[in-house]
Amino acid sequence: MRMVDLIEKKRNGEFLSKEEIDFMIAEYTSGEIPDYQMSAFAMAVYFQDMTDEEITHLTLAMANSGDVIDLSALEGIKVDKHSTGGVGDTTTLVLAPLVATLGVPVAKMSGRGLGHTGGTLDKFEAIPHFSIEMSEEKFIQSVNQLKVAVIGQSGDLAPADKRLYALRDVTATVESVPMIASSIMSKKIAAGADAIVLDVTVGDGAFMKTTEEATRLAQTMVRIGELAGRKTMAVISDMSEPLGFAIGNSLEVVEAIHALRGEGPADLMELVYTLAAQMLMLAEVTDDFEQAKKMLVEKIENGEALEKFREMVANQGGDVSIVDEPEKLLTASVKKELFAEKSGYITRMVADKIGVAAMKLGAGREKKEDDIDFAVGILLHKKVGDYVEVGESLLTIHANNENTHEVEEILRKNIFIGENATAPQLIHGIITGV
Repeated sequence: MRMVDLIEKKRNGEFLSKEEIDFMIAEYTSGEIPDYQMSAFAMAVYFQDMTDEEITHLTLAMANSGDVIDLSALEGIKVDKHSTGGVGDTTTLVLAPLVATLGVPVAKMSGRGLGHTGGTLDKFEAIPHFSIEMSEEKFIQSVNQLKVAVIGQSGDLAPADKRLYALRDVTATVESVPMIASSIMSKKIAAGADAIVLDVTVGDGAFMKTTEEATRLAQTMVRIGELAGRKTMAVISDMSEPLGFAIGNSLEVVEAIHALRGEGPADLMELVYTLAAQMLMLAEVTDDFEQAKKMLVEKIENGEALEKFREMVANQGGDVSIVDEPEKLLTASVKKELFAEKSGYITRMVADKIGVAAMKLGAGREKKEDDIDFAVGILLHKKVGDYVEVGESLLTIHANNENTHEVEEILRKNIFIGENATAPQLIHGIITGV
């Protein structure tokens, strides 16, 4: 078997067999197939696409290219959740303890963020002394006892995907549904989940800019999951404006604690309840969405979700005093208001540009090796559809540097005020397997 023949087949729009894809991924992972040939293959896929069967073979080959986590020692159906990303996406911090209160094991292995703000690990590490390092034995024990733990990805999960992702980034082949879908799903499958709930975001702050693109990606990933023997579903959610009000690691932890108290922003809570209800259904707690949502609301209202968060923080060495006094986390030395220059309704907030502004403050990473400043970020006071008076504060900038002129300019250019507006629809659709 020769790589050049596989490139030619895909260039001509032909189907690749499981054996051919397995050969290609194994040889590429071992270094036998050079980057220039894999680049040519990625470009061929970009133009010729792949069938669901081919994407599934590619996903499983990448999942099996390194370590595959065995979570069989965990009691119950393990349901993982993955978001394709956005601005102010605080859902995991609320979801993990909330779902755990209903006996569903949440064994969360997360990565660090690259872009607007930190990833899930960075947000948890904004809690003083919170440790995302844990032995496999303690991880299993923690999830069996508390039903929840969050750790950094250990071992060598899907090394083929790491190499291929870096290559796609420099060869203009990132925007390929087969490649995106197999990249996400290979890591989820290697991480040992029995079932997977996907939050596929759409809009300015998301990778997929249109509902059609997001639907295609969601349908593809759900089919991959089902073909790979994992119960899988996807929620398509709006990311045309930031989710919630907080953008930045400590700010998002504070917002998550308020959400667990029952004081969360309406859009954040709607998405949390939608995703969490689907997790309960895949875990076979109930087969009724409204019943699942009712159960979740009750756990917020009776304080069990907040108490589970407290237990989780304590178990991982974090300062539990922040659960009762979350504002202790707000330590930025500079706070500046951005005032409305005219009266009217917020018609648009360009999510990705607002995310870039937060990153420039230090809330996110431009490069993998960049350090994150947990304290900085942006706290919105208005969202799309809200009315604002001239001179009223649109947002507060939390910074550790007085010079925020560039950030203010970005924000002013990307928050629009007009004569009328309505809030965007948050849930665009739900995709389930057959």
